[in-house]
Amino acid sequence: MRPASPPLLAARARALLGAGALRANLRALSARAGAPLLLPVKANAYGHGLSEVARVAAPHPALWGLAVATPQEAAALAALGLGRPVVLLTPPMPHEVGPLADLGVRLPVASLAEAEALPGHARAHLKVDTGMNRLGARPEDAVAVGRRLAQRGLLEGVYTHFATADEPDPSFAHEQLRRFQGVLSALPVTPEPLLVHAANGGAVLSFGALPGMGLARPGLAAYGFAPAHLRAAVPLTPVMTLQARVTHLHTARAGETVSYGGLWRAAQDTRVATVGLGYGDGYPRGATGQAQVLVAGERRPVLGRICMDQLMVDVSGLNVQVGDWVTLWGPQDITVTDVAAWGGTVEYEVLTGVGMRVEREVE
Repeated sequence: MRPASPPLLAARARALLGAGALRANLRALSARAGAPLLLPVKANAYGHGLSEVARVAAPHPALWGLAVATPQEAAALAALGLGRPVVLLTPPMPHEVGPLADLGVRLPVASLAEAEALPGHARAHLKVDTGMNRLGARPEDAVAVGRRLAQRGLLEGVYTHFATADEPDPSFAHEQLRRFQGVLSALPVTPEPLLVHAANGGAVLSFGALPGMGLARPGLAAYGFAPAHLRAAVPLTPVMTLQARVTHLHTARAGETVSYGGLWRAAQDTRVATVGLGYGDGYPRGATGQAQVLVAGERRPVLGRICMDQLMVDVSGLNVQVGDWVTLWGPQDITVTDVAAWGGTVEYEVLTGVGMRVEREVE
């Protein structure tokens, strides 16, 4: 049989998604939390690919549902028909409430006006602001909103968000939990137990199982990352490996500079590979001067300023051809944590910045 021809238009960059790593992370986090997971897949599943991650996660026995930040994300998930509840975590515009309810999307509610505006077939999750000061009803107001939702038969869940659960000092997170539990104790009994969720990844890793919680909501941790002081709590594996192709090879002669601004000058003749990925694809421009990549299994420095669509690498002494894959980060050797540190940012920002020119492939 003749081998399949390569695609006419080859990907310049790809994000390889380890399905086994994602499944193992979900299993470990659910065990740590003592609860099923409401997996955040907002921001294109933290850059990993909304549909790709959702399809891998949906059949997992540790998963209850999927959480998103925008109505567009909610509609996209609903269209996949994966058979798992979709929870919108941030408020929709008034005209979006009906169509979202029609799709079965669980809706956030934080005021009596919002509670009254819901159609009769909606399912609501009461959002309580316990100290994040971003969204939700204050504890002194949340009880009345929850009671009205319960009277209308619409209250399915109650949630809050920790502001400091991933910090070494957990004292404010404990205070938030105390405030949240005060609201929960004042809510009426509903025909079905309320789905209560508060623990983000930091809380799952810091506290384990929290009393009264029916779900846990770890975000970045599900994709394999934890603060340094919490890494021993649960074994996690980064899900994404980012690679890009060598698109050009040439020699920079001694004394010549590479890239914008002439920041790097060749001390000797240097074999240079141009790689088809740059800050336009999410690689941080701020990593200029520090970044390294893996070429044929070896760490090699990125030369000069990182460009929008490309970056240049010293490949002297290596057997490299146009079309070869270069690894920018993965589960070991060079990680997103390394790249974030070089760029003066955090893993969240690097991962969610991975652009649409990067093809996602599930392994």
